[in-house]
Amino acid sequence: MNDKNRNDSFIEIMDTTLRDGEQTPGVSFSPREKLDIARFLLSRLKVDRLELTSARSAESEIDAVRDIVSWADNHGFIDQLEILGFIDSGRSIEWISSTGCRTVNLLAKGSENHCRIQLKKTPQRHFDDLRREIDNADKLNLHVNLYLEAWSQGVTENFNYICNLVDSLRDLPVKRLMLADTLGVLSPEMTSHYLELMHTAFPGYLFDFHGHNDYGMVTANSLAAVRAGVNGIHSTINGLGERAGNQPLAQLVAAIHDFTRCRCRIVEKELQNGSMLLQSLSGKRCAWNTPIVGSDVYTQTCGVHADGDKKGGLYINNLTPERFARQRDYALGKLSGKASVERNLHNLDLDSDLDEEERSRLLAEIIRLGERKHTVSPADLPFIISGIKKTPTEKKMQIVAVESFSCLNGFPKAKVTLRFGDTVSENSAKGTGGYDAFVKALKKCLKTFGFSMPKLVDYEVRIPPGGRTDALVETTITWSFGGKSFVTTGVDSDQLLAAIGATEKILNIMVK
Repeated sequence: MNDKNRNDSFIEIMDTTLRDGEQTPGVSFSPREKLDIARFLLSRLKVDRLELTSARSAESEIDAVRDIVSWADNHGFIDQLEILGFIDSGRSIEWISSTGCRTVNLLAKGSENHCRIQLKKTPQRHFDDLRREIDNADKLNLHVNLYLEAWSQGVTENFNYICNLVDSLRDLPVKRLMLADTLGVLSPEMTSHYLELMHTAFPGYLFDFHGHNDYGMVTANSLAAVRAGVNGIHSTINGLGERAGNQPLAQLVAAIHDFTRCRCRIVEKELQNGSMLLQSLSGKRCAWNTPIVGSDVYTQTCGVHADGDKKGGLYINNLTPERFARQRDYALGKLSGKASVERNLHNLDLDSDLDEEERSRLLAEIIRLGERKHTVSPADLPFIISGIKKTPTEKKMQIVAVESFSCLNGFPKAKVTLRFGDTVSENSAKGTGGYDAFVKALKKCLKTFGFSMPKLVDYEVRIPPGGRTDALVETTITWSFGGKSFVTTGVDSDQLLAAIGATEKILNIMVK
């Protein structure tokens, strides 16, 4: 089925971050985190369906699921919740029913080899056990979707096995078959071909495609599945999942909207928020060049590209940053050109501060620093300009002094002295760490001047290899205020002082 025949069709997105995503090594969400993620996915990101967990997975899991079910029931999302269940003589079905969830995604073997070798059952016995499990679910008024685990291998090895499995369920209340490429072994061509077989053999069913990314082709496979006429695609935020992970949601949404005539209900402007939320809660950071959500994917580095953008948007594609509630940046370094520098000067309202000769010298200095592998951020520009002009940099807001104290059994303390113009404010605070105590004291100082602290979005520390205790530390902090994102960097042999230096830069940008 070609997507041209599906104009204005909607593709359902089933998010399995809380189930399959939690199989990522080292990832385990607390009950409160699970509730926060579920609320975001359903109410803000607008996923169509949400797979919460695997039945009977842990003692604490049932309480977490009940909290989500209770919230969902109160807010109209109860029918969008699903839980993975197993063929285990009704124990999974009873567990799911006890949570208040109304849909079970029942796991069956989609491969005869898996059935015979892993379960040590004949196909007929597996089919009979499956029928009894579906009957149990029906008696408890649960809707049943059927997962065909390792379907991609089963359809390759013996399609008759799959035909016999599905035919054995014809008289049972199962309408959705969830086709899993469990080991990520399909290509787009194979995905299209095998889905055509399924549509031809089982015209009365809805189909979901569940892809994994072992060959790095999962988005291409999902796109092929959409064009072949599936009703739903499974995904996780940031592609969380075991091995190479699952289908990343952000890439899936952009591909569906830009390369098919189908639509999905996901709110594109919330994709970055979802990515940041899961990076924070999972501890798994996205690569800088991850499509859509990576930290640098809207940063132009080449001066030629910046020049082309300035003259006519020549290096801009459909994936505009504004589409995803982000902004385009122009990197400063050894590849910078005049256009890159001018873009950054304009963003900082420094356009009128330099004549043509000074602009040329500024560009040369940026290139020199970039060649030495020094990080050059827009916040550094006033200080570089100061050196070019041989005039002291004006710091309207200056951190005059910081005293920090940490101990093994107690809370860190910090005392901060901040000067704004001719006025000085001094305050102290406790925190969970040295920088936290510093920021809390700084907020008190800012309050006396009528300012609020910019929101800290990301904090990264880079220490050169070699193990030297006196090595320079580079702290890069991403901030947000006034609807814009800013990056500042501080360098010092003391990690806290490096962070303080980066913080002082954002204060002066804020004041300006």
